[in-house]
Amino acid sequence: MTQPRGRTRITRLKEKGSTDRAALDALLDGMHVGHFGLTDPAGRPVVIPTAVVRDGDRVLAHGSTGSPWIRALAAGAPTCLAVTSFDGLVVARSAFESSIHYRSAVLFGSCTALDDAGKLRALDLITEALVPGRVAEIRRPDERELSATLVLALPIEDWSLKVSAGWPDDPPEDVAGDAWAGVVPVATAYRAPVAAPDLRGGVDVAESVLRLASPDAGPVAP
Repeated sequence: MTQPRGRTRITRLKEKGSTDRAALDALLDGMHVGHFGLTDPAGRPVVIPTAVVRDGDRVLAHGSTGSPWIRALAAGAPTCLAVTSFDGLVVARSAFESSIHYRSAVLFGSCTALDDAGKLRALDLITEALVPGRVAEIRRPDERELSATLVLALPIEDWSLKVSAGWPDDPPEDVAGDAWAGVVPVATAYRAPVAAPDLRGGVDVAESVLRLASPDAGPVAP
């Protein structure tokens, strides 16, 4: 990353800014939903939520060739990608001082569309990032599916990262009061898997799926 400048320079709450590439990678590796921003031909803003996966020094995403927004990104339209993790509630002694713990990154640049050789590898990477071990359990994409899919790569070059952590920052007069203050951590966990209604009898839950579910996850009704 080059030194923060222009659109990557943090101007509000600068102390939360970070240039730690390892911290950026950890965020991208842990959060698989991102939002691409771009403008349509009329200049109106559009935001596209989609699954994203880091592959070294780039972020991968995929979509249908029938989507005009995906085609625009594939053609190199200027874009930004936002990825955020909500990590906790900061419960202060006043609403004004209350906030959240978060890690938030914005990447700027243009995507490139991968060729057929790179597309299949990228789709495998995306699948394995979301459900490790799944590729070995399912059939390979056929030519029709590959033709209907665009895979995009956004280079990790121009980016900014903010990390909000710490305790409530209450003024002394509030600290002396009786209101509770602290932090409530937030965690996301998979629940017990629910079989599809049309699943053939005798098919066990896949090993890759069993590894995803939290050991203490209770049953979820279909």
